[in-house]
Amino acid sequence: MRDLKTYFFQDDGLVKAVDGATFDVFSGRTLGIVGESGCGKSVTARSIMRIVDRPGRIVGGEILLRRDGETAARRRQDGKAARRQDREASIDLVKLKADGAEMRAINGGEIGLIFQEPMTSFSPVHTVGNQIVEAIRLHQTMSAKAARARAIELLRLVGVPRAEGRVDEYAHQLSGGLRQRAMIAMALAADPRLLIADEPTTALDVTTQSQILNLLLDLQERNGMAIMLITHDLGVIAEMADDVVVMYLGRVVEEGPVDDIFHAPKHPYTRALLRSIPSVDSPPRRKLPTISGSIPHPYNRPPGCPFHTRCPDFMPGLCNVVEPVLAAVGAAQMAACFLYPEVREASLGESEVGSRKSGGRDGETARRPVGATPASPASPASPASPVTATRPAQEQDSF
Repeated sequence: MRDLKTYFFQDDGLVKAVDGATFDVFSGRTLGIVGESGCGKSVTARSIMRIVDRPGRIVGGEILLRRDGETAARRRQDGKAARRQDREASIDLVKLKADGAEMRAINGGEIGLIFQEPMTSFSPVHTVGNQIVEAIRLHQTMSAKAARARAIELLRLVGVPRAEGRVDEYAHQLSGGLRQRAMIAMALAADPRLLIADEPTTALDVTTQSQILNLLLDLQERNGMAIMLITHDLGVIAEMADDVVVMYLGRVVEEGPVDDIFHAPKHPYTRALLRSIPSVDSPPRRKLPTISGSIPHPYNRPPGCPFHTRCPDFMPGLCNVVEPVLAAVGAAQMAACFLYPEVREASLGESEVGSRKSGGRDGETARRPVGATPASPASPASPASPVTATRPAQEQDSF
């Protein structure tokens, strides 16, 4: 995804649900997208599938689906050449007609989507098996009898007991966990290369959540598909993800490997999210840290950095004036925060950075709050950060 912008044009004003998001998803790996409610996670997923509801529409950017399976080890090497090769070997989903034959073949075929609430996603007047069979026959040449057998096989694959009987039941006859499993079975009907899971464990008990997440990992190991996991639960991200993208107000504010994000977060928003996680090591009867303020109203977005109204490291005259760009701030991490010289140089230009460092009325030194050192950002998350579960590195094929 390159600089994706999805806006909603409403009578009351313009809502920039996704405002320049950029990230990559790789084969055999899980990308976790985290952030508070309203940060643009679900709209990002719907933009990839080209199913954004009106009055929303994609106004800019690229969604490149690679077709050659080329290894993407050059992720941050020779950026312009890599982007040119990506475009030459990819198809841009933004340029396809949303309801055209090619996009319909990709949706459900190469990209599968697990919706956030299966109860409202399944048809109430058709059986679960009927809907899975329809998804199978839409993307594969198969008789009705063979498609039904395939639907039963998929239900067994995702752990639905008595699949031969459940295939003829309606969504309201299934429990929440079984409905979610049936939704996963339908998303896997055509063996997609990319599976987008939009908060797949919402409203499920913790035991069922664990079963669903383990199921996704098992399916990924079997066919090597990529998973894009959207959630606000950082504990799930620690267990599932290989790479993490942190979004705020429609923009990517930090990106990197899961271990780096949890043990050495760069952006103040990421550090605040991690501090708010409960821990068994926390002293009893102590309130959890919270992020001050609330997400700005979408009709009244603040200028400059979108997080500056809630940021403890806010630098007046800079954060509220200039919008930081996402830049590399380490070997594998990227962040959009003026605490780092790399971001200041990329956002302001070397000449302006030099003039600000020289002092003066608008000098950076005069604006910097006590204790905020750009070269040495605030301390990372508390020691109670979740322990991540890493898996062996696999060959990374870019989408």
